[in-house]
Amino acid sequence: MHSSATRMARRQSDAGPAGFASLALLMIGAVSCTAVYIFMSNVRRPTTHSSASSSHFDDNGDGDYGFYKMATADEASGGGGECCRGIEHLELWGPAVKWGANFKLNSPAECCRACEAMCGGNGGPCLCDSWVFCGDREACGSQFGECWLKKQKDSLAPERQAAGPLVKWTSGLIFGKGQGIIGLETEYGTIHIKLFPDCAPHSVEYILELLALKHCAGCQFYRAESRGLFWDPNGNHLKNAPFGPPFALIQGTLGAQGTASPKIPTEACPTIKRGSVAWVGKGPEFFISLANHEEWRNSYTVFGSVLPKDMSIVEKIAQRPTVSDVWNNISVSVLETPVSLLLRRRKIGHEGVLTSK
Repeated sequence: MHSSATRMARRQSDAGPAGFASLALLMIGAVSCTAVYIFMSNVRRPTTHSSASSSHFDDNGDGDYGFYKMATADEASGGGGECCRGIEHLELWGPAVKWGANFKLNSPAECCRACEAMCGGNGGPCLCDSWVFCGDREACGSQFGECWLKKQKDSLAPERQAAGPLVKWTSGLIFGKGQGIIGLETEYGTIHIKLFPDCAPHSVEYILELLALKHCAGCQFYRAESRGLFWDPNGNHLKNAPFGPPFALIQGTLGAQGTASPKIPTEACPTIKRGSVAWVGKGPEFFISLANHEEWRNSYTVFGSVLPKDMSIVEKIAQRPTVSDVWNNISVSVLETPVSLLLRRRKIGHEGVLTSK
Protein backbone atom coordinates (compact mmCIF):
# COMPACT_ATOMS: atom_id res chain seq x y z
CA MET A 1 0.00 0.00 0.00
CA HIS A 2 1.06 3.53 -0.64
CA SER A 3 2.08 5.72 2.25
CA SER A 4 -0.10 8.72 3.03
CA ALA A 5 2.90 10.82 4.04
CA THR A 6 5.13 12.82 1.72
CA ARG A 7 8.20 10.64 1.65
CA MET A 8 10.20 13.33 3.43
CA ALA A 9 13.37 11.51 4.43
CA ARG A 10 16.43 13.07 6.03
CA ARG A 11 19.52 13.13 3.85
CA GLN A 12 22.55 11.02 4.49
CA SER A 13 25.91 12.61 5.37
CA ASP A 14 27.72 13.68 2.23
CA ALA A 15 31.20 15.16 2.11
CA GLY A 16 30.80 16.25 -1.51
CA PRO A 17 29.97 19.71 -2.85
CA ALA A 18 26.30 19.35 -2.05
CA GLY A 19 27.29 19.06 1.60
CA PHE A 20 24.55 16.69 2.69
CA ALA A 21 24.52 16.10 6.45
CA SER A 22 23.40 13.25 8.67
CA LEU A 23 19.75 12.36 8.44
CA ALA A 24 17.21 11.13 10.90
CA LEU A 25 13.90 9.52 9.99
CA LEU A 26 10.74 9.97 12.00
CA MET A 27 8.24 7.26 11.10
CA ILE A 28 4.76 6.97 12.44
CA GLY A 29 2.67 3.96 11.46
CA ALA A 30 -1.04 3.88 11.98
CA VAL A 31 -2.94 0.85 10.81
CA SER A 32 -6.66 0.22 10.72
CA CYS A 33 -8.87 -2.14 8.77
CA THR A 34 -10.06 0.67 6.51
CA ALA A 35 -7.09 3.01 6.15
CA VAL A 36 -3.65 2.83 4.68
CA TYR A 37 -0.68 3.10 6.97
CA ILE A 38 0.91 6.52 7.49
CA PHE A 39 4.50 7.33 8.01
CA MET A 40 6.29 10.62 8.19
CA SER A 41 9.93 11.19 7.39
CA ASN A 42 11.55 14.54 8.10
CA VAL A 43 14.25 16.12 5.99
CA ARG A 44 17.08 18.25 7.30
CA ARG A 45 19.40 20.53 5.43
CA PRO A 46 23.14 19.93 5.80
CA THR A 47 24.64 21.10 9.06
CA THR A 48 27.34 22.83 7.04
CA HIS A 49 24.64 25.16 5.73
CA SER A 50 23.24 25.27 9.11
CA SER A 51 6.41 20.95 3.50
CA ALA A 52 -2.67 25.79 3.57
CA SER A 53 -4.50 25.02 1.01
CA SER A 54 -5.21 27.26 -1.97
CA SER A 55 -8.60 25.66 -2.41
CA HIS A 56 -9.72 27.36 0.81
CA PHE A 57 -9.26 30.84 -0.64
CA ASP A 58 -11.10 32.97 -3.12
CA ASP A 59 -9.04 34.22 -6.04
CA ASN A 60 -10.04 37.84 -6.49
CA GLY A 61 -8.80 38.13 -10.05
CA ASP A 62 -5.55 39.91 -9.27
CA GLY A 63 -3.73 36.77 -8.20
CA ASP A 64 -4.24 37.51 -4.51
CA TYR A 65 -6.27 35.34 -2.21
CA GLY A 66 -9.08 36.95 -0.36
CA PHE A 67 -10.12 36.72 3.24
CA TYR A 68 -9.64 33.37 4.91
CA LYS A 69 -12.88 31.44 5.16
CA MET A 70 -12.87 30.01 8.67
CA ALA A 71 -15.64 27.45 8.31
CA THR A 72 -14.02 25.98 5.22
CA ALA A 73 -10.64 25.81 6.93
CA ASP A 74 -12.10 24.06 9.95
CA GLU A 75 -13.85 21.59 7.71
CA ALA A 76 -10.61 20.89 5.84
CA SER A 77 -8.79 20.19 9.07
CA GLY A 78 -11.39 17.78 10.32
CA GLY A 79 -14.08 20.08 11.64
CA GLY A 80 -12.29 20.56 14.94
CA GLY A 81 -12.16 24.35 14.94
CA GLU A 82 -8.44 24.36 14.23
CA CYS A 83 -8.29 27.94 13.00
CA CYS A 84 -8.84 31.39 14.47
CA ARG A 85 -6.14 30.80 17.02
CA GLY A 86 -3.54 33.02 18.62
CA ILE A 87 -0.37 32.77 20.69
CA GLU A 88 -0.69 32.53 24.44
CA HIS A 89 1.44 34.70 26.73
CA LEU A 90 1.83 37.38 24.08
CA GLU A 91 0.51 40.93 24.20
CA LEU A 92 0.45 42.85 20.94
CA TRP A 93 0.36 46.62 21.18
CA GLY A 94 -0.94 49.24 18.78
CA PRO A 95 -3.87 51.61 18.27
CA ALA A 96 -7.20 50.10 19.36
CA VAL A 97 -10.23 50.15 17.08
CA LYS A 98 -12.38 48.53 19.77
CA TRP A 99 -11.61 48.93 23.46
CA GLY A 100 -11.54 45.70 25.42
CA ALA A 101 -12.70 47.41 28.61
CA ASN A 102 -16.08 47.80 26.92
CA PHE A 103 -15.97 44.66 24.78
CA LYS A 104 -15.84 41.29 26.53
CA LEU A 105 -16.16 37.85 24.94
CA ASN A 106 -15.93 34.23 26.06
CA SER A 107 -12.86 32.92 24.23
CA PRO A 108 -9.83 33.85 22.12
CA ALA A 109 -11.56 32.35 19.08
CA GLU A 110 -14.53 34.69 19.51
CA CYS A 111 -12.15 37.64 19.81
CA CYS A 112 -10.35 36.50 16.66
CA ARG A 113 -13.62 36.23 14.75
CA ALA A 114 -14.66 39.68 15.92
CA CYS A 115 -11.48 41.01 14.29
CA GLU A 116 -12.19 38.95 11.18
CA ALA A 117 -15.64 40.48 10.93
CA MET A 118 -13.99 43.89 10.51
CA CYS A 119 -11.81 42.56 7.70
CA GLY A 120 -14.21 40.75 5.42
CA GLY A 121 -16.09 43.58 3.77
CA ASN A 122 -16.63 44.16 0.08
CA GLY A 123 -12.94 44.13 -0.79
CA GLY A 124 -12.28 47.18 1.35
CA PRO A 125 -9.40 47.63 3.80
CA CYS A 126 -9.22 45.66 7.02
CA LEU A 127 -10.23 47.84 9.95
CA CYS A 128 -8.72 45.24 12.32
CA ASP A 129 -5.61 43.15 11.77
CA SER A 130 -4.72 42.08 15.32
CA TRP A 131 -6.51 41.11 18.50
CA VAL A 132 -5.61 40.70 22.17
CA PHE A 133 -7.68 38.64 24.62
CA CYS A 134 -7.44 38.13 28.38
CA GLY A 135 -8.55 34.57 29.09
CA ASP A 136 -6.86 33.58 32.37
CA ARG A 137 -9.61 34.20 34.92
CA GLU A 138 -7.27 34.26 37.90
CA ALA A 139 -4.54 36.39 36.32
CA CYS A 140 -6.90 38.72 34.46
CA GLY A 141 -9.20 39.48 37.36
CA SER A 142 -11.59 42.26 36.31
CA GLN A 143 -10.02 42.22 32.83
CA PHE A 144 -11.14 38.65 32.21
CA GLY A 145 -12.82 38.38 28.81
CA GLU A 146 -11.51 41.69 27.49
CA CYS A 147 -11.08 41.61 23.70
CA TRP A 148 -8.99 44.42 22.26
CA LEU A 149 -9.17 44.83 18.50
CA LYS A 150 -6.28 46.71 16.95
CA LYS A 151 -4.86 48.03 13.72
CA GLN A 152 -1.10 47.72 13.32
CA LYS A 153 1.00 50.31 11.52
CA ASP A 154 2.79 47.40 9.86
CA SER A 155 1.00 44.04 9.86
CA LEU A 156 4.22 42.20 8.98
CA ALA A 157 6.00 43.75 11.96
CA PRO A 158 3.34 43.90 14.69
CA GLU A 159 4.17 45.94 17.75
CA ARG A 160 4.80 43.87 20.87
CA GLN A 161 4.22 45.03 24.39
CA ALA A 162 5.25 41.88 26.26
CA ALA A 163 5.82 38.14 25.87
CA GLY A 164 6.63 35.36 28.31
CA PRO A 165 5.04 32.99 30.82
CA LEU A 166 3.90 35.83 33.10
CA VAL A 167 1.94 37.58 30.34
CA LYS A 168 -1.78 36.98 30.79
CA TRP A 169 -2.82 37.92 27.25
CA THR A 170 -3.33 35.86 24.08
CA SER A 171 -2.79 37.65 20.76
CA GLY A 172 -3.24 36.93 17.09
CA LEU A 173 -3.07 38.44 13.62
CA ILE A 174 -5.57 38.61 10.77
CA PHE A 175 -4.40 39.20 7.19
CA GLY A 176 -6.97 40.42 4.71
CA LYS A 177 -6.73 41.02 1.00
CA GLY A 178 -3.26 42.20 0.01
CA GLN A 179 -1.89 41.66 3.51
CA GLY A 180 0.44 39.02 4.89
CA ILE A 181 2.15 38.31 1.59
CA ILE A 182 5.84 37.44 1.55
CA GLY A 183 8.10 36.62 -1.37
CA LEU A 184 10.64 33.84 -1.88
CA GLU A 185 12.94 35.51 -4.37
CA THR A 186 14.80 33.10 -6.68
CA GLU A 187 16.70 33.36 -9.96
CA TYR A 188 13.52 32.15 -11.70
CA GLY A 189 11.27 34.80 -10.19
CA THR A 190 9.63 35.61 -6.88
CA ILE A 191 7.18 33.13 -5.38
CA HIS A 192 4.57 35.09 -3.44
CA ILE A 193 3.02 33.33 -0.47
CA LYS A 194 -0.06 34.33 1.48
CA LEU A 195 0.52 33.54 5.18
CA PHE A 196 -2.16 32.04 7.43
CA PRO A 197 -1.70 33.56 10.89
CA ASP A 198 -5.14 32.53 12.13
CA CYS A 199 -4.46 28.84 11.48
CA ALA A 200 -0.70 28.67 12.06
CA PRO A 201 0.18 31.60 14.35
CA HIS A 202 3.44 30.12 15.67
CA SER A 203 4.59 29.33 12.14
CA VAL A 204 3.83 32.84 10.95
CA GLU A 205 5.57 34.30 14.00
CA TYR A 206 8.74 32.45 12.97
CA ILE A 207 8.45 33.70 9.37
CA LEU A 208 8.05 37.29 10.56
CA GLU A 209 11.10 36.93 12.80
CA LEU A 210 13.05 35.65 9.80
CA LEU A 211 11.86 38.59 7.72
CA ALA A 212 13.20 40.98 10.34
CA LEU A 213 16.70 39.53 9.91
CA LYS A 214 16.75 40.91 6.33
CA HIS A 215 18.84 37.96 5.18
CA CYS A 216 18.42 34.23 4.82
CA ALA A 217 21.91 32.87 4.24
CA GLY A 218 21.60 29.17 3.57
CA CYS A 219 17.93 29.30 2.62
CA GLN A 220 17.38 27.37 -0.60
CA PHE A 221 15.46 24.72 -2.48
CA TYR A 222 17.40 21.47 -2.80
CA ARG A 223 14.86 18.84 -3.84
CA ALA A 224 12.57 18.96 -6.87
CA GLU A 225 10.07 16.40 -8.10
CA SER A 226 7.64 17.01 -10.92
CA ARG A 227 4.04 15.85 -11.22
CA GLY A 228 5.23 13.20 -13.64
CA LEU A 229 2.38 11.32 -15.32
CA PHE A 230 0.47 10.87 -12.07
CA TRP A 231 -1.28 14.25 -11.73
CA ASP A 232 -2.86 16.55 -14.29
CA PRO A 233 -1.82 20.23 -14.70
CA ASN A 234 -4.43 21.23 -12.10
CA GLY A 235 -2.88 18.90 -9.53
CA ASN A 236 -5.59 16.24 -9.67
CA HIS A 237 -4.43 12.67 -9.24
CA LEU A 238 -5.12 10.46 -12.24
CA LYS A 239 -7.18 7.35 -11.66
CA ASN A 240 -5.18 4.17 -11.08
CA ALA A 241 -1.87 6.06 -11.26
CA PRO A 242 0.73 5.55 -8.53
CA PHE A 243 1.46 8.28 -6.00
CA GLY A 244 5.15 8.57 -6.77
CA PRO A 245 8.01 8.86 -7.14
CA PRO A 246 8.07 11.58 -8.32
CA PHE A 247 6.07 13.12 -5.50
CA ALA A 248 5.10 16.48 -7.05
CA LEU A 249 6.82 18.97 -4.75
CA ILE A 250 9.81 21.18 -4.26
CA GLN A 251 11.53 21.18 -0.90
CA GLY A 252 13.97 23.42 0.88
CA THR A 253 14.87 25.15 4.11
CA LEU A 254 13.89 28.44 5.71
CA GLY A 255 16.54 28.20 8.39
CA ALA A 256 19.15 30.92 8.15
CA GLN A 257 22.74 30.11 9.01
CA GLY A 258 23.66 31.05 12.54
CA THR A 259 20.08 30.89 13.84
CA ALA A 260 18.71 28.18 16.10
CA SER A 261 16.36 25.66 14.53
CA PRO A 262 12.77 26.47 15.41
CA LYS A 263 10.58 24.10 17.37
CA ILE A 264 7.30 25.04 15.77
CA PRO A 265 4.35 23.16 17.29
CA THR A 266 1.98 21.23 15.09
CA GLU A 267 -0.78 23.59 14.02
CA ALA A 268 -3.72 23.37 11.61
CA CYS A 269 -3.14 20.58 9.10
CA PRO A 270 -5.67 20.71 6.27
CA THR A 271 -5.33 18.40 3.30
CA ILE A 272 -2.38 19.39 1.12
CA LYS A 273 -3.47 21.02 -2.13
CA ARG A 274 -1.58 22.36 -5.12
CA GLY A 275 0.20 25.47 -3.86
CA SER A 276 0.16 24.52 -0.18
CA VAL A 277 3.26 25.56 1.76
CA ALA A 278 3.95 23.37 4.78
CA TRP A 279 6.62 22.45 7.27
CA VAL A 280 8.36 19.12 7.33
CA GLY A 281 8.19 18.17 10.98
CA LYS A 282 8.79 21.25 13.15
CA GLY A 283 10.75 23.16 10.49
CA PRO A 284 12.75 24.86 9.17
CA GLU A 285 12.49 22.36 6.32
CA PHE A 286 9.41 23.04 4.19
CA PHE A 287 7.83 22.09 0.89
CA ILE A 288 5.54 23.52 -1.76
CA SER A 289 3.13 21.02 -3.24
CA LEU A 290 2.59 20.79 -7.00
CA ALA A 291 -0.46 18.56 -6.63
CA ASN A 292 -3.46 17.73 -4.49
CA HIS A 293 -2.28 15.12 -1.99
CA GLU A 294 -5.35 13.77 -0.24
CA GLU A 295 -3.42 10.56 0.43
CA TRP A 296 -1.16 12.47 2.84
CA ARG A 297 -4.15 13.11 5.10
CA ASN A 298 -3.47 15.73 7.79
CA SER A 299 0.24 15.12 8.25
CA TYR A 300 1.73 18.60 7.94
CA THR A 301 1.32 22.09 9.34
CA VAL A 302 0.25 24.33 6.47
CA PHE A 303 1.28 27.94 7.03
CA GLY A 304 0.63 29.50 3.64
CA SER A 305 -0.27 29.10 0.01
CA VAL A 306 1.42 30.24 -3.19
CA LEU A 307 -0.51 32.83 -5.19
CA PRO A 308 -1.85 31.09 -8.33
CA LYS A 309 0.05 33.33 -10.74
CA ASP A 310 3.38 32.22 -9.24
CA MET A 311 2.90 28.46 -9.50
CA SER A 312 4.60 28.63 -12.90
CA ILE A 313 7.82 29.58 -11.06
CA VAL A 314 7.44 26.58 -8.78
CA GLU A 315 7.00 24.40 -11.87
CA LYS A 316 10.20 25.82 -13.40
CA ILE A 317 12.19 24.85 -10.32
CA ALA A 318 10.62 21.40 -10.35
CA GLN A 319 11.90 20.89 -13.91
CA ARG A 320 15.54 21.73 -13.11
CA PRO A 321 18.14 18.95 -13.59
CA THR A 322 18.22 16.50 -10.71
CA VAL A 323 20.14 13.47 -9.56
CA SER A 324 18.57 10.42 -8.00
CA ASP A 325 19.28 9.59 -4.39
CA VAL A 326 17.94 7.26 -1.73
CA TRP A 327 17.16 8.66 1.71
CA ASN A 328 16.28 5.99 4.23
CA ASN A 329 15.02 3.63 1.53
CA ILE A 330 13.04 6.40 -0.16
CA SER A 331 13.87 7.34 -3.76
CA VAL A 332 14.13 11.12 -4.14
CA SER A 333 15.25 13.63 -6.76
CA VAL A 334 17.83 16.15 -5.60
CA LEU A 335 18.66 19.30 -7.55
CA GLU A 336 22.06 19.18 -9.19
CA THR A 337 22.44 22.83 -8.17
CA PRO A 338 20.38 24.09 -5.22
CA VAL A 339 18.29 27.18 -5.91
CA SER A 340 19.05 29.95 -3.43
CA LEU A 341 16.21 32.05 -2.14
CA LEU A 342 15.83 35.35 -0.37
CA LEU A 343 12.96 36.04 1.95
CA ARG A 344 11.32 39.33 1.02
CA ARG A 345 8.39 41.22 2.41
CA ARG A 346 5.71 42.84 0.32
CA LYS A 347 3.63 45.81 1.27
CA ILE A 348 0.83 47.78 -0.30
CA GLY A 349 2.05 51.04 -1.80
CA HIS A 350 0.08 54.26 -1.98
CA GLU A 351 -1.35 53.21 -5.33
CA GLY A 352 -2.39 49.83 -3.97
CA VAL A 353 0.40 48.04 -5.82
CA LEU A 354 2.54 45.39 -4.17
CA THR A 355 6.05 46.74 -3.79
CA SER A 356 9.29 45.49 -2.31
CA LYS A 357 10.77 46.86 0.87
